[in-house]
Amino acid sequence: MTPHPSGPSGPRLRLLVADDHTVVRAGLRALLEGEPDLDVVGEAGTGEEAVELAARTDPDVVLMDLRFGGPGGGIDGTEAVRRLAVAAPRVAVVMLTSYTGRADVVRALEAGARGYVPKAGAPQELFRAVRAAAGGSVGLAPEIVGELVGQVVDPERALTDREAEVIRLVARGLSNRGIAGELFLSEATVKTHLVRIYRKLGVDNRPAAVSEAVRRGILELT
Repeated sequence: MTPHPSGPSGPRLRLLVADDHTVVRAGLRALLEGEPDLDVVGEAGTGEEAVELAARTDPDVVLMDLRFGGPGGGIDGTEAVRRLAVAAPRVAVVMLTSYTGRADVVRALEAGARGYVPKAGAPQELFRAVRAAAGGSVGLAPEIVGELVGQVVDPERALTDREAEVIRLVARGLSNRGIAGELFLSEATVKTHLVRIYRKLGVDNRPAAVSEAVRRGILELT
């Protein structure tokens, strides 16, 4: 392995930025390379490209978007993390995304990601996560930690599997009767599930419930 060039305080960390938006990649490159110990060595526009490029360039850290929205579809960031674990096991991955719901975070960490930072977060949170991941630790932004801890200390906020099924059908536009038929339940039972869902999500109507479920990563709208 070729030694990485050194900065003022030691070896520079080699980074690969993977995002389907060219402007986002350019902004991240400018931001990251403003740090004395960070060096962007490549950019990828798809999950597949990120895996292939990481295997070739051997970066220390890949900054990976969670969901690539290009016209060709392809794998998402979580699947790219799984493939990187095989193709380039030495490389650490930090998810940089707009999605901060618990389900998204857990899936990414279970796949092998070493960090998770929202795009709307402060630059210092990103730098901290990158350095932590490169050093073998896990770098999570404070709001991500809060989301995970909140689910542990207040499990009543988490939807049951049945409630998750109900909200997915709500998102598809089904009425209470339609949901009842789909899940072989009575309409009264569906109404009870909805009351509990509203309480757990902190909302009082169907559109708000769907919106909050998407924010938490319970739903993925395509």
